[in-house]
Amino acid sequence: MAEYCNSCGAPLGTEEFKGPSDKYCKYCTDESGQVKPYDEVKAGIASWIKKWQDVDDEKASVRADHWLHAMPEWAD
Repeated sequence: MAEYCNSCGAPLGTEEFKGPSDKYCKYCTDESGQVKPYDEVKAGIASWIKKWQDVDDEKASVRADHWLHAMPEWAD
C-alpha cells in the first residue's frame, strides 16, 4: 500500500481518505478503485484550494494543475 495517494497526495493511512485502492484515495477513485479522469480530480482539488486559500476559480484551477502535476499519477 502506498503511504500517500499517487493522484493527490492525501494520506492513505487515515479513514478519512482510505478507499478501494491501495494507490489512490477515495476522492480520486471510482467505486472499483480506478483513478478518475484528470479533469474530475482537478475539479475536486480546485474546489478544495478555493476553500483553503480563498481564491477565485481561475487561480484555483491553475494551482490545481500545478499540484496535480507534482503527483506521480499526473507527472509529465
